[in-house]
Formats: sequence, C-alpha cells, structure tokens
Amino acid sequence: MTATVIGPGPQTQTRAADEQPPAPAEASLWRNRDFLTFWSGESLSLLGTQVTTLALPLTAVIAFGATPEQVGLLRFLQLVPYLALALVFGVLVDRMRRRRVMLLANGARMVLIGLIPLLAVTHHLDLPVLLTLACAIGVFSVLFDVSWMSFVPTLVKDPRRYVEANQKLGVTSSTADVAGPGLAGVLVGALGAPVALLVDAFSYLVSLVTLLLIRTPEPHPEVPARGRNLGRELAEGLRWVFGDRVLRPLALVAPFCNFSMVSVWTVFVLYAVRDQGLTPTAIGVVFSASSVGGLAGAALSGRIVKRFRLGTVYAVSMTAIFTSPLLLPFVDASRPVMTALFVGSFFISYLGLGVAGVVMVSLRQTLTPKPLMGRMNAAFRTLLFGGGSLGGLLGGVIGGALGLRGGLAAIAVGSALMLVPLAVSPVSRLRHLPPPAV
Repeated sequence: MTATVIGPGPQTQTRAADEQPPAPAEASLWRNRDFLTFWSGESLSLLGTQVTTLALPLTAVIAFGATPEQVGLLRFLQLVPYLALALVFGVLVDRMRRRRVMLLANGARMVLIGLIPLLAVTHHLDLPVLLTLACAIGVFSVLFDVSWMSFVPTLVKDPRRYVEANQKLGVTSSTADVAGPGLAGVLVGALGAPVALLVDAFSYLVSLVTLLLIRTPEPHPEVPARGRNLGRELAEGLRWVFGDRVLRPLALVAPFCNFSMVSVWTVFVLYAVRDQGLTPTAIGVVFSASSVGGLAGAALSGRIVKRFRLGTVYAVSMTAIFTSPLLLPFVDASRPVMTALFVGSFFISYLGLGVAGVVMVSLRQTLTPKPLMGRMNAAFRTLLFGGGSLGGLLGGVIGGALGLRGGLAAIAVGSALMLVPLAVSPVSRLRHLPPPAV
C-alpha cells in the first residue's frame, strides 16, 4: 500500500489487513473429483513404473550378462534426459496447457515400453537397443514429471491444501514402492524381465484415460508483454530458484540426495545378485519390505509437520537418507541377518524420503508463483535427476574399480558427509511453511 492513500497511516492499514479473518480453506481434497481422478491414474502408473525400474536392469543383467559399467550406463541413460532437457521442457510447459503435455508424454511412454517385450519375443532386442529405448523413455519421463508437478496447483487451488495433496501423492508413491518391487520380482521370475514390462505399458494406458476425464479448466498461459524468448525465460526460472533463500539451499542439496540413492541402488542390485546370490524375487522382497518405510513416512508426514518445526523435520528426514547406506557394505552374517540389515538400511532411507519429499515439494509449490511453476520444477528435476544420472554412471564405475562391496562402502561414506551442509542450511531452521507467493 502506498503512502499517498488518504486516511490512516500505512502501518495502521497494514495492521487492519492483518487482523482480517483468513479466507476459508478449500474443502478437503476427498471432495475434489478431478484431483481424485488424477491421483487414481497416477497411482497405477507409479506401480507400473516400479516394475520397469527393476525389470530394465534385470533384463540387462540376466538376458545380456551386463557388466557393472553397463548397468550403470543403463541407469545413466534413463536419467540423463533430466540433465539435458528438463530446463527447456520447463519453459515449454509454462507456455502450454499442462494436461495436454502429460497426455503426450504418457502416450509415448506406453508405446516405447510396449516395444521392449515385442522386440524380445521377435528376437530383435539386444543391449544397444535396450539402452536406446531406456533413454527415449527417460526423455518423456522428464516431460511428464515437469508437467504433473506444475499441474497439481491447478487442481488444488488453495495453497493450504498443498501439504495434503503432496501427502496423498507421497502415500501413493510409497505404496507403489512397497508393492512394485515384489510384483516386479514375481513377474520377472514368471514371465522374464522383458515381458514383465507389459504391466507398465498398461498402467500408462489407464493414466491416459484418467487424464481425459479431468474437467478442471486450465487457461492457456498469457504471453508476456516482452514476447517469448527461450533464453530469457530459462534465466527467469533459474533466478527465481537460486535467488530465494529457501529454494536455493534445497536446490543445492538435491543432486547429492539422488546421487547417493541411485548410486547405492545401482551397485546394490549387482552386489545382491553376484556376491550374495539373491534371486530376482528375493531382491524384490527386500525393496518391497523396506519401502514400507516410505509409506509410513508419507502417511505420517502431515501430522509430523503440524507437530514439529518444519526445519527439524526436514533435517532429520534428510539425515536418514544420507546415513542409512552405511548399513549395507559392512554386513557379514547369515543370510537371514544379512537380508534383515538390507531391509533395515533401505527402510530408513525410504522413511526419510517419504517425509522429506512432502516437505520439499510443499515448500517449492508455496514459494513459487504459478507462471513460474514449470521452470521451477524443471530446475529441481534437472538437479535431482542430474545427480541421479551421475550416481548411476559413477556407481557402476566405482563398483567396477573397487569391487562391489568396496564400492558400496565408498559411496556410503561419501553420502554421510552431506550431514555438514545439511546442518548449516537455512531450511533446517524454518519453523513453518512461509506465506505463499503471489
């Protein structure tokens, strides 16, 4: 408010505005039909994605005898499109209606994943083709991820419902983490890794149907007064993320979080199969049992955020992610004890991720205006999955150079060192969610 307004002084008017009762919160999301429709389609899609996450590397290992470096390359090619394309896709998503982009992305992923069993049955699938398809699937995964995270605030209009929305989506993701690896292990054991991918292709078909059923109007984004310019719009998104005192430290920690998790995951699959003799079904059971931690974390995150300081919740949950890999490489016990420690390590990691994910996404959505939502999410996806892609690539290299157990130990120690920047982060000192951006 300017000082030229006649009447009470600016401080008086500001205080009066502050004393006005807050607007009523939007009704519970259980009454938001379009959000529930989107949520249901995304739930099945995430379950299918878990099958692909395990089936692709197992196809490479079992069908083609892939080396640690080749498994790392496969994971790198799945994730490197985030590093190369997310920022550009973020600009495009902010120029377009996001639901249409999501339809395109999931349609393409359905076709590409469906090609793998088809090529396998016709004896046209080999490792180079598998690597190429993995990269192409990754490209459209980037496009969908940047779009859906920007689309949720369109369905959930009240920022006070963002934590609830992200908690529900987090529970869905964690449920898929619990059921997916076990389902993938059973399907891979019964059908073979390539054919098991048909489940994921079908899940994208269901997602397409649910997206078509959404009726919430999505206006076409307005053209800026200065017109469209890719470089300028990219810079605006990056300046927003790295110019904000909360978003900046979140962005700087993000790549190390995914680097740790993906590098551990990449080396562990090889270590479990080759050094410890676990079957695909047993590996699926390890990941399913440990993923209950993610489900618990996501389910409890809303209550935890209400009861404790937001910064403390963030710091403790991220600590769980960065320190839990220390349990993996130092296991030297009987098979039941070893398996229990494997489950315990991943359980702690997923528990932290289930809580931290809700906190981080809610902060990002609250602090970012809708016209910048796509570019903000693109910047974070670039950092997160850029770190993940390098984790997959370097995890394979480290495992090949130091041995699988030695590689796991080196990665685990490096991960634990991230507690230092976490301790000094301003995010760790937040008391609650800041006011929403306008």
